[in-house]
Amino acid sequence: MVLDASAIIALVLREAGHEAVAEAIGQGLTSLSAVNATEALTRLARIGLDPRRMLASLQRLGIDIIAFGVDDAVIAAELAPHTQALGLSLGDRACLALGRRLGVAVVTADSAWARLDVGIEVRLIR
Repeated sequence: MVLDASAIIALVLREAGHEAVAEAIGQGLTSLSAVNATEALTRLARIGLDPRRMLASLQRLGIDIIAFGVDDAVIAAELAPHTQALGLSLGDRACLALGRRLGVAVVTADSAWARLDVGIEVRLIR
């Protein structure tokens, strides 16, 4: 599965749905786009948490941080017209692009994603 930044934030801050994220991680083979890692680490840094420590913690949990590459850029651009009405950001589309490229579900706290029809399985944590 590919985790969205919102899922990481829920996990770290123990927000609603954090149990579902922990369960997904426990099943193994969880990934995070470097773009979404940036989003999550930035939000956590803004509330005083050390981004390097947070990254190390995520990696210790077995989350694979995957670079955002050219293929992801093309997929994210292709998704733009289909996600614009829902207000999805570049980071959101980076998560979806990685999910599509890897052929796996994406995990998010963003309920707007439930209305997506882009051929990518979306699992909501709350």
